[in-house]
Amino acid sequence: MIGEIYADALAGESVEIEYVDGTRVPLEAARWFEPIDGDEEFLSRCASPTLDIGSGPGRLTVALTRRGLRSLGIDITPRAVALTRRAGGFALLRDVFEDLPHSGRWATALLADGNIGIGGNPAALLHRVRQLLRPGGAVLAEVAPPGTRSRVDRLRLRRGPVAGPWFGWATVSADDIGRVALAGGFAAAGCWTAHDRWFARLS
Repeated sequence: MIGEIYADALAGESVEIEYVDGTRVPLEAARWFEPIDGDEEFLSRCASPTLDIGSGPGRLTVALTRRGLRSLGIDITPRAVALTRRAGGFALLRDVFEDLPHSGRWATALLADGNIGIGGNPAALLHRVRQLLRPGGAVLAEVAPPGTRSRVDRLRLRRGPVAGPWFGWATVSADDIGRVALAGGFAAAGCWTAHDRWFARLS
């Protein structure tokens, strides 16, 4: 159901993110179709091959492909995968915790658009991503600005009266990414900012 409602958002339907306290905010999926200010901060630091985790409609996967870098997007929603392929990128319908091609050989793993929050357990996610990277590989993650409270929320997607199941989603502040990186098996984490977005490189 999560995937179905997310697919509806990608199709342009009105979908909300609902929190357990009843707060609802629009899921602005349209922004993931076109380049976003700050994307260059990811793209210029990627090495080939790059795995784009939670790639959505594929704007970063496609941009990397156009630059001549081998890249693969993975997403749990068939529509997202189809959109990426239609735009000229390579994508698979996979969860990051499933078997993935070239495990242990990826040079870069992307966790853009807050995808370090996938699963609600950043340390567990990073442990998994560490397994996918080759020696010397790095994670490029988008994190929340300094001063943001790192937390795990319970939320679900809602389209009108139809709601999906509750799931965990983490927010990791730039203040805490060093600690989270260590817990996830990475020795170093450096942050920088551009266009009001915050990024971290974990290695």
